[in-house]
Amino acid sequence: MKKIVVIDDSALMRKYIRQILESQNYEVYTARNGEEGLQRIREISPDAVTLDINMPVMDGITCLSHIMTEMPVPVLMISSLTEEGAVATFEALELGAFDYVAKPGGTVSLNLHEVEDEIIGKLRSAIRSGINKSKGLGRRLRKQREDIQARGRNTGGRTRNKVSSKGLVAIGVSTGGPGALEEVISHLPADFPLPILVAQHMPARFTNVFAKRLNRSCEIEVTELTTATELEPGKVYIARGDADVKIIKRREKLMATSIPERSEYIWHPSVELMVESIGEYYDPKSVICVQLTGMGYDGAKAMASLHDKGARTIAESEESAVVFGMPKELIALNGADKILPIESIAQQLISWTQ
Repeated sequence: MKKIVVIDDSALMRKYIRQILESQNYEVYTARNGEEGLQRIREISPDAVTLDINMPVMDGITCLSHIMTEMPVPVLMISSLTEEGAVATFEALELGAFDYVAKPGGTVSLNLHEVEDEIIGKLRSAIRSGINKSKGLGRRLRKQREDIQARGRNTGGRTRNKVSSKGLVAIGVSTGGPGALEEVISHLPADFPLPILVAQHMPARFTNVFAKRLNRSCEIEVTELTTATELEPGKVYIARGDADVKIIKRREKLMATSIPERSEYIWHPSVELMVESIGEYYDPKSVICVQLTGMGYDGAKAMASLHDKGARTIAESEESAVVFGMPKELIALNGADKILPIESIAQQLISWTQ
């Protein structure tokens, strides 16, 4: 039986999270703050930890830094859905947390059942992936690599010329996405010749903070997409969370816009919807699709379909993906020209557009 330590200062939250995890046959131990949580971890040697951020005595960020330094174990952050909580969550990811779940109702969330499946799914992925990829996420967020070596393998895709300057790069990503996206985007030059549209499964308050953090740390300009926007070369557009994104045509100009969540799609922002709409307006031969780490299969079918019509495609390899679900589905559909570790993807994008 897998052992989990739940660290949260709210007795109600500890109770709810314990109930969720015990229903999945986990052996659950609890702690009221970071200091008590560290002691629990030392005593129990758990398979994973869930960790709140705002706690007395020792907060979650301080606790996490001790965990990763002294006794590394996969950590799932469970934080409040506020801008302050979002900032702290990204700090936690940089320190090596596996992923996060946003509490839907604030610090003490009476409707935690709304994210029950997300907690279970991400915790299972954390345990399955172990600490190596979790720690690797933090390392990838430190952008000091000077040499990027192309270590990916060609899967027999077609030989094509440079992608048209009238094209677009579409990136789909979910669990483990912040670190993966930063690894790619931080290695792109400011004069990258195509616009980049990103669908990252994430709440709205988180996409706003995430876009701002990326913009501060990358050469290429990064912004959150909230309204109908004409896409410009050399800019990255992070689709607004809690919504979907699609390509539209206004006054003979192609634009990307944020729209309310479409119920026929499971995940949001939907990678599938984004890529389908790209296929309606762009010449497939001018498009590059990139499928990064994430649970599920969002975007795989649409990317494979566009690949069959001439788009170039990249799937992140299993060796670097925090969760291999989404890239694996694209590969299974024979929809990937390249299967590359995360540190080689930026160089491949540059190569295809030079």
